[in-house]
Parts: sequence; structure tokens; C-alpha cells
Amino acid sequence: MATTKNRSENPTKTKDAETKNTNTNEIFASCSFSSLGLHSSLCDQLRDRMGFEAPTLVQAQAIPVILSGRHVLVNAATGTGKTIAYLAPIIHHLQGKQPRIQRSDGTFALVLVPTRELCMQVYEILQKLLHRFHWIVPGYIMGGENRSKEKARLRKGISILVATPGRLLDHLKNTSSFLHTNMRWIIFDEADMILELGFGKEIEEILDQLGSRPNEFAGKEIAVSCNSEPQRQNLLLSATLNEKVNHLAKLSLENPVMIGLDDKKIQPVLSSEDFGSLGFDVNDELTQPDKLMSSPIADFRVPSQLVQRYVKVPCGSRLVVLLSILKHLFESGPSQKIVVFFSTCDAVDFHYSLLSEFKLSPNTQPEEELRPLFIRSKTFRLHGNMKQEDRRTTFQAFKTEKLALLLCTDVIARGVDIPKVRFIIQYDSPGEATEYVHRVGRTARLGERGEALLFLQPVEMDYLKDLEKHGESLTEYPLLKVLDSFPVYDQKRHVKNFLTLELHPWVLSLQKALESFVVAQPSMKKLAKDAFCSWVRAYTAHRGELKRIFMVKKLHLGHVAKSFALKEQPSLVGKSFQNQQRKRKREEKQKGLSRLKKRKFVGKNNKKQQTVTI
Repeated sequence: MATTKNRSENPTKTKDAETKNTNTNEIFASCSFSSLGLHSSLCDQLRDRMGFEAPTLVQAQAIPVILSGRHVLVNAATGTGKTIAYLAPIIHHLQGKQPRIQRSDGTFALVLVPTRELCMQVYEILQKLLHRFHWIVPGYIMGGENRSKEKARLRKGISILVATPGRLLDHLKNTSSFLHTNMRWIIFDEADMILELGFGKEIEEILDQLGSRPNEFAGKEIAVSCNSEPQRQNLLLSATLNEKVNHLAKLSLENPVMIGLDDKKIQPVLSSEDFGSLGFDVNDELTQPDKLMSSPIADFRVPSQLVQRYVKVPCGSRLVVLLSILKHLFESGPSQKIVVFFSTCDAVDFHYSLLSEFKLSPNTQPEEELRPLFIRSKTFRLHGNMKQEDRRTTFQAFKTEKLALLLCTDVIARGVDIPKVRFIIQYDSPGEATEYVHRVGRTARLGERGEALLFLQPVEMDYLKDLEKHGESLTEYPLLKVLDSFPVYDQKRHVKNFLTLELHPWVLSLQKALESFVVAQPSMKKLAKDAFCSWVRAYTAHRGELKRIFMVKKLHLGHVAKSFALKEQPSLVGKSFQNQQRKRKREEKQKGLSRLKKRKFVGKNNKKQQTVTI
């Protein structure tokens, strides 16, 4: 299904997008979960405990197909209810199984997810859906948890298991009491991230351990009802499609039904040999929806009601602009939840400490304890270096707050559902362009409105062209209007004839206050230096086509230091980085010389051989 691509601030266009979205919802308002074939008690759970009055488009498309027993590949915008789309049919089948399933029967369904946060989220949804089906036991296993406790739970029996790939493979190899001979369903949720995180080999081993390769389906009929002997059914879900996802589909799916793809943009990416191995007829027309295909470029699916904008900021003014926009957003609405994405854990820690302590107020309140925080909201942080218990506590606390700010890395960029997030800020650009859709997908979920803002430096503006290749166009954020709204203490009015953004009175005033604050506290200065160092390393790590956009040699490292409220570039970090650059160039030069010598040596030998031959 095609997704509307509307990113303009034009009121007429925005209204049209909202009207189209409303019309889509109306189409399925007459449709109900019971009409899709789900058990009445399960439909009540979806309505009473999950708040679903009617199925979303993806759910209406996917549930009947999954109930039929076919293998499915779902490509749909993030926040459209894909989790319910695969859990509801599984629960429907398990609750109707006679005799009733027991814990001693082991695991019937496995849900593989890329992150611990998503693991916990799927598990919590399962608990709500299974409230009336107490004999179906949900459970989870993931890195960071006590392995012996997980082993005990597996020994007792878990009917529907949610797991991260590494920990699952560990138990498959080493926990003999893990009973999975009755497993019927394997679900790959956020499949592209599972592969991007480097779990490709683990997935292949898991499929081998569970006997779920396509060639093992040969000669078997897929079950189409509860009365027939059930066979393995695999489901693969992702908001983006790329070559790696297609490879996983080839490994795990048998003659799958495609859901959510735009037929005008898809084209085959598998060879005729691959189609044959998956049971396809090579002569069949490729426009049929049950053929395995994908976009030539990773397919993006962003909610149509999402407003996407960018802000062009010189490197040295990034911190001031970020804090100004956050202050403006929190003061403009009584209930705001904002998520800010950073590239490194050190950057998250620095900005978290800064926002938790920094105060700025008129000189009429000289005493520090009487001054309010610059941003008056609860601030949370979340990244991969935190302890598992701290990550879980933070995640749950942020979900329940109405007015809150979350600073994080990409640890929650995929699949995680946080209610009522109104604004997503990508302070550091994604490592890959395909990650953009997942970050912005934390807002505008299930038809609600949302906004996304991308920070770009002047030398990074080509990144917008990269996004346009995927059909995403962003409009510019009215930054000057926001900056002009702030008073500048000790000045009667703004000077309107400043030449650049860096010379704006508010920017100058706030930058000076931030630098004074960081210099005065040794602990903050150390956090700033660590964040500076890790940011530069992360900036050099961009891959593929993005390398030509995000180039360190285009940056002024002194301005980068300023973006961490440092008055000067940390000398040791700068020298270390420069030494690494020089060392790398020397090594490349030496390799080039050695190759040249080798060519000359080979060339001489060839001439000698030719002489002997003559």
C-alpha cells in the first residue's frame, strides 16, 4: 500500500493529508477484529485493555493472512500496530487448541527482537492480551538478565517466548530443559535492525537449531486451519526493506504473502534461482502480491501525519540552539514529551548532566538556589552502557510522564512504543539514512500527530538530498522566530542587524553562560571533553555514501568544542586525533608504495619470462 508523502507546512496540504488519513481510518471503522476471525474474548481484550476499537489498516490486512497459516512479510510504517497484527492470530490459535496447552508442552511461538527495550514492550503487550487466557504463559529472555533465572523459567515452560538473538542462541545450545519441539511460529520483529546490529550469523544458527530453513519445508503443506496438523509458520516484519532483509526472507520464509508494499515501486531483488528454491514459478508474473520483492533503495514508510523539518545550525551554535528549541517547546505546551537522539553514550551523559543542573535567570535572582532550571521538565537518559535495571526503570518512568524529556542513543530507535511523544529531535544525524525513519517513528503513532526535527550543519546539507532519494522532503524550521522570542538580559532590545546566527544576541548570551557553567565545574568539564572525543570518533564512522557528507576534515574542531560548551578545543584529544589521522595516511602511503614495488617486481619477472620464451 502506498504511503502519502506530505512534509509541507502549507496548511492546505497538511489538511489534505489529515483528511486522507481520516478517510483511511473510516474505511476500517466498519471493520472489527471479530470480523477478521479473532475469538470474541481476544477482541474484548484488544478493546478494553489495549484501546483498539477497530483494526488499523495493517492489522486488517495481516491478521486474516496470518490466521490462514501462510508465511508473511509485513512492510508498514512504524507505529501502525504491527505487534498486535502478529500476536493476536497466535493467541487466537493457542486459546482454541484442544486439549488446552500446558506449560509442560514448552514453547509454541518465538518472537525475536533486536533490543531489550523492545523485548520488554512486546512482553508487556502479551501480558495484557493474555489476561483472560491464563493457561497461555508469556515469557522473555534477553542479555543483561540473570541467566540461571531464565533457565528456571524455561524449565517450567513458556508458551510464547520473546527473546533477543544472542541470549536465545545461548539457551538453545546450553539449556537442555528448553523444550521447543512444539514450536509453530517464529516472528522476526524489526528484522532489519536485527541484521544491522550484526546478528546475521546468530539468526542462521537459530534457524538451523529450530529446523526452519526453507528447504526443510519441501514437500510439506502449510496448515490452514486449527483442525489440520500445524506446520511451522514464519513471519517477518520491518518498517524498511533492504537487501539484508530480503536475504533473511529467503532464509526463513516459504512462498510468503507480502503486506504493505507499493506495487508501483517494487521490483524483484532475488535471482530466478532464488525464486525456484523458495517454491516460486519463475514464469509467474512478478506483480502478484505474494512474490518476494523489494524497492531498489531501502523502502521508507513514514506516517502521513508526521511533520518533518530541519534546522541548519553552524557547529559552534548547536548546543545553544538545541537548548533554545527545547525551552521553547516546553513553554509553548502544557503537555509535551520530547525525545532527543545522540550518536554516543558520552554525549547523552553530558547533555543529561547539563540539563539537570544548568540555570539561567535575570540578575534579580542572584542566589543560585533561587534560580529555576533552564528547562523545567523531568529529564531522563537511556543508552546501552547503562545497567539493565536502570534502563528498565528509566523507560517505564518516561512512558508514564506527561511532561518529560528523554535523551538517548539509538537503543530505542526501533519498534519501541512510547505513548504521547509529540516531538523527535535528531541532534546527531543517523549513522545511515535508513535509520532516519525509525527514529522519527517514535512519534505520530497510530494516527496521532507528531513532529520531527533534524539538526544539520551547513556542510551537511546534502543529507537532505539523500533523504529525498527515499521520498522524504523536509521543510525548514523557523529558528530565528524562536530565538527572537527570548529576552536578552542586560539589553533593552534585540539588535536586528546581526550578520550571522552566531552573532544573535540571545545566542551570544546563552553560549557565554553555558561556557562559564561548564568551566566552573570540573566534573562537567570532564563530561564535556569525553563527549567531544566520542562525538568526533562517531563522526568519522559514517559509512557508504554518507562519508562524503560527514567529513571531519570539513569541520573546525574548535567549533565542535564550542558545541560542548568548551572555550577551547581539548588539546590532548585534538592531538590524539590528528596523530591518528597522520598515522593512517602514513600507513596508506606505505601500502601504496609496497603495491607499486610489487607491480614493478612482477613486471620485471614477466619480461624475463617473455625473453626466455622468445
